[in-house]
Amino acid sequence: MKKKLIEGYEMANFISILRTILAFVVIAMLFIKGNKVYWSAFGLTIIVIWMDGLDGYIARKFNECSKFGALLDILSDRIVENVFWISFAVLGWIGLWIPLVVMTRGIITDSLRSLALEQGFTAFGSTTMMKNPIGKFIVASNFVRFTYAVCKAVAFALLIAAHVPADYPYKSIVTIVAYASVYISVFLCVARGIPVILESKRFLVSKND
Repeated sequence: MKKKLIEGYEMANFISILRTILAFVVIAMLFIKGNKVYWSAFGLTIIVIWMDGLDGYIARKFNECSKFGALLDILSDRIVENVFWISFAVLGWIGLWIPLVVMTRGIITDSLRSLALEQGFTAFGSTTMMKNPIGKFIVASNFVRFTYAVCKAVAFALLIAAHVPADYPYKSIVTIVAYASVYISVFLCVARGIPVILESKRFLVSKND
């Protein structure tokens, strides 16, 4: 049983790392103009998105949800997210302000979460740093996290599909949905960062104060 737990732990972390590497592969493909290359990148993006949920599922299945695993999962999420947003901006598909907003929010919240981690609290799970019910729902609830993840997934995948060089049926609709998902994702990104900032006040206050 112990061996299975260790294997589950290692597998979940391996998936997080592999997912990060594949994200860079996808981005490299986007700088190679071609219908087949873009559709391949589209498919690989879906796999990268699917792996985001797979690592957490494996960790929970083997009952091995560690603080290190949670930290690695967040780190992988940040790298993948930023790589996509920055690359889309470089390609001219979105405005530069989008990756700037997302990265600034990520730096702030991750720094505060690191502070909380030093005191034994994680971003999510049973030891989450979120105590306020409303803030906990916005940041740590499965519903909001799932909604945010879906919006980003749709935005990343459909932005690629929307910029496939050749025309195809319903391409205009795909483009509309892609950009709607982009702006909803940015809104949720900022909205989910605010409660983290508010909750972090107690970690910034010394116990002697």
